[in-house]
Amino acid sequence: MTSVLTLQSVPRDKKAAAPGTVRPVGHFVSFADTPEGVGRPVAHVERELPPGGIPAYLAARKEGVRSFVLWADPERRSRLAALVTASSAEGVSMYQVLDGQGGPIGTILRERAMYGRGLRTRWTVTQTGCPEAVGYKGRIFWWYVWWLLFPVQVAIAVGSVLSGGGDVARGPRRVIWRAGEEVPLEFRSDDDEIHVHAPWVDWRLAAALAALIRSFDSWMGTPWDDSRS
Repeated sequence: MTSVLTLQSVPRDKKAAAPGTVRPVGHFVSFADTPEGVGRPVAHVERELPPGGIPAYLAARKEGVRSFVLWADPERRSRLAALVTASSAEGVSMYQVLDGQGGPIGTILRERAMYGRGLRTRWTVTQTGCPEAVGYKGRIFWWYVWWLLFPVQVAIAVGSVLSGGGDVARGPRRVIWRAGEEVPLEFRSDDDEIHVHAPWVDWRLAAALAALIRSFDSWMGTPWDDSRS
């Protein structure tokens, strides 16, 4: 049985919030029991800001640093999990996913293309007590096609800036994780979904992964955690 997790944004009320009220969490992860099922909110996700606030977070995220909280409710009454950066340098970042009490759930290692161990970005997901799963961003064939068409994409991008129209194709983004002969996880870029194929995968780890991948959207995407407000 395959379940699906998707990071979504909460529609914002355009009216100004009343003085003294706390703005609810702006993003949530929905969970569907099957690919055809209707998702329901299971975690509310927001940045966990360092002492320097938003400017410090935005400065650190340029180096691959991320810090998220997964709340059980939009009012932040109960923590389900958190993602923290264990290390990040030279294109290689290690993240820890912790439960609501700070205990380990698993780790996520991101090795940026050309910096880690290959020409594609490599994602390694390790859940405590479970096999390591490794996935690569995009298939080699589609990356080859994309680079062949890159000069055309540049021309389209220039035209888009000058005319305000046009649509540039994004690079391949699908990731399939393999643990031996098993495929426990998959990121489908069409709808930005994490598909969980293995019953042993902790959904909190998958939810954190959904938020983390979306924070690394390419130059044509919109990372959810780069807001200045």
